[in-house]
Amino acid sequence: MKKQLNIFLVLLLLISSACTKETEDKITGSASNLTLVPAFPELTFTRPVDFQHAGDKSNKLYVVEQRGVISVFENEEKTGSKKTFLTIEDRVEDSDNEEGLLGLAFHPDFESNGYFYVNYTASNPDRSVISRFNLSSTNPNEADPNSELVLLEYEQPYGNHNGGQIAFGPDYYLYIGVGDGGKSGDPHGHGQNRSTLLGNILRIDVDQENGDKHYSIPEDNPFVGNTEGFKEEIYAYGMRNPWRFSFDSATDQLWVADVGQNSYEEIDIVKNGGNYGWNTMEGFHCFRADECDQENLELPIWEYDRDEGDISITGGFVYHGEAISRLQGLYIYADYVSGRIWSLDFSDPENPVNTELFKADFPISSFGMDQHQELYICAFDDKIYKFELE
Repeated sequence: MKKQLNIFLVLLLLISSACTKETEDKITGSASNLTLVPAFPELTFTRPVDFQHAGDKSNKLYVVEQRGVISVFENEEKTGSKKTFLTIEDRVEDSDNEEGLLGLAFHPDFESNGYFYVNYTASNPDRSVISRFNLSSTNPNEADPNSELVLLEYEQPYGNHNGGQIAFGPDYYLYIGVGDGGKSGDPHGHGQNRSTLLGNILRIDVDQENGDKHYSIPEDNPFVGNTEGFKEEIYAYGMRNPWRFSFDSATDQLWVADVGQNSYEEIDIVKNGGNYGWNTMEGFHCFRADECDQENLELPIWEYDRDEGDISITGGFVYHGEAISRLQGLYIYADYVSGRIWSLDFSDPENPVNTELFKADFPISSFGMDQHQELYICAFDDKIYKFELE
């Protein structure tokens, strides 16, 4: 019996050795036969932080590099080349880890108007800039770097907690994720101060100008016409550092991942006018023991602690692609530091189910979708990854 067992083990080792080359670029998770593979093995990117398509059915993809470069390429696995769509390195301040060119959003009518929007940090003074650029009139693979129209700027007191996500909602308004401005514990109290743009999800109408502003305020924003000095751009508040948000294409719900301070990372489903608690709360827990009035606060739908090396949540998407049927309707997200990737089933809000899918060996900065709603992962090993079935 012992001899037979030894023969069996030898055979297993031989089979494993034979398969090593085939699977060396794959990361297999706890979910049976689900793997992570480089989506475009021939391409590399320097600190990719955003991944977008233009909604124009062109099959092109756009990757944002934190240093201030946007690349464009064909959505083909074997593509071996990319082109520079836009470079604004001379305008971008990226000396701190959380600064840089952080977000990209294409206008819903990009195919006809050629407009797209970016979110980046700049210096002198330190600030975040929300700008519109135009597609080049002569080259559909390039933007016109001289076409910048600044819509909105707001001061950044520190080099961290800049947020950075921008996205058009199903209502055609532009949503902007803004952190509390940085340092530990929100020392200036921005999260609960509605007279600042910091610590909020903003919403503006980029198709209508208002006086000297190149945007207007949607009439159902919660603080329109207020007399208390609250910023009318605010859609929801009480955010620490919303690092990636997305809209569920099936329900239009706005999913926001908010990075925690010391102990808890959280996921929120955000609604108009909601107060998501920072810096009164961190996840479901009181952050300030001396002042923890939870009345009228919106608590998260999910949190996780840092007991297993997780430190900073990276928000993702509710998956509605066709390639991986088992992920249908699940929210896919990750932790930037630990590399763990999870699916969250929130179909029964009273009993959410969170499942670990992978533990990647690279920092996960962002997720993205292509025009077919297939999911991609931006990694700080300079690659873009995707899910695949073995």
